[in-house]
Amino acid sequence: MEHISIVEQAKAAKKASTILANTSITQRNAALLAIADSLEANLESILNANAKDLAASKKTAMRDRLLLNEQRILDMAQAARKLTALPDILGNVDQMWQRPNGLKIGQQRVPLGLVGIIYEARPNVTVDAAVLCLKSGNACLLRGGSDALYSNLELARLMKQALQTAGLPEACVEVVADPSRETATQMMKLNTYLDVLIPRGGAGLIKTVVENSTVPVIETGSGNCHVYIDEFADLEMGLDVLWNAKTQRPSVCNACESLVVHEKVAKDFLQMLAQKNSTVELRGDERTQSIIDCTPATEEDFYTEYNDLILSIKIVDSIEEAIEHINTHSTKHSESIITKDYANSQKFLQEISSAAVYINASTRFTDGFEFGFGAEIGISTQKLHARGPMGLSALTTTKYIIYGNGQIRQ
Repeated sequence: MEHISIVEQAKAAKKASTILANTSITQRNAALLAIADSLEANLESILNANAKDLAASKKTAMRDRLLLNEQRILDMAQAARKLTALPDILGNVDQMWQRPNGLKIGQQRVPLGLVGIIYEARPNVTVDAAVLCLKSGNACLLRGGSDALYSNLELARLMKQALQTAGLPEACVEVVADPSRETATQMMKLNTYLDVLIPRGGAGLIKTVVENSTVPVIETGSGNCHVYIDEFADLEMGLDVLWNAKTQRPSVCNACESLVVHEKVAKDFLQMLAQKNSTVELRGDERTQSIIDCTPATEEDFYTEYNDLILSIKIVDSIEEAIEHINTHSTKHSESIITKDYANSQKFLQEISSAAVYINASTRFTDGFEFGFGAEIGISTQKLHARGPMGLSALTTTKYIIYGNGQIRQ
């Protein structure tokens, strides 16, 4: 793939976005199917590119995010196919009303335009982001991390070929070939071309983009997620949910990082956890240390997204204290309460200020695919425009359409 400047890529993608916004759902779905077919037909070339990235990687804790195997590639293809089954929302009129002067005013759903995404070592994001943007009529400019450079460039090459096959401009998907800090800085200033910028990655990346971008930013959040074991919890259920949330895939943002336990069930629950555990480093407060063997937790631990097999533990005297602790230390991503008490479950739902709040279920479900969105562009922890897993509707905005018959304002 020819390496051109990021400004030239943005210019080409912006032009392509205008064409893409006016395509039919049939054309866009055809492009998604062509991408899925290409991924499946080129497993070997993708795996070879990913092997180069893995060989060069020195960040052992992030290898799970970086790794592509045959099943993960097939899953990406399947996600693209499933998106074709979702209805087209472009052109939908959300609401329409008539004014006393006879004007009919409506809000119509339209693409954002050119979506920029800065992300770290997860090559699956390259495909997930691209197909969601295409389905919603947006072009995209993708800047991945250096750890996944070979994987990202190979995926981009295959998607561009598929776009040509479907009769769409290959510039609908642009992947930046230079993953240096300079290109990230450039993207943050591309107001002329980018309509929105979405950072996906660790807290440091997100903070840098939010603080330095002049392009409007949709802030996706790091995940310091909590599971709270209430005094009325089914402890066996609680242990199953916690174990899944912590260990099923610890490197992702919806994994549980912190356990909060009501003091009335703390002894029984923590002893159950200790008996089951052989892989997770437990870091507990003083009361936890008096019940089980664990590493002393610092205040910093309760703010930390580990992305690893480490769990901080806090014992509280009431649900009010649990809610206060979670709201203070959380990154506003996902929190879960395990309880059989309806009043406590509703109090938790009402007062926790995170984007996704669960009753008796694992935080690992905070995911666009699991929510039925086909895939996701990220998980927003802010409160403007989009919040939680961002599917197709989050990649659109509205414009007003007004029908008249000669009205003039007096």
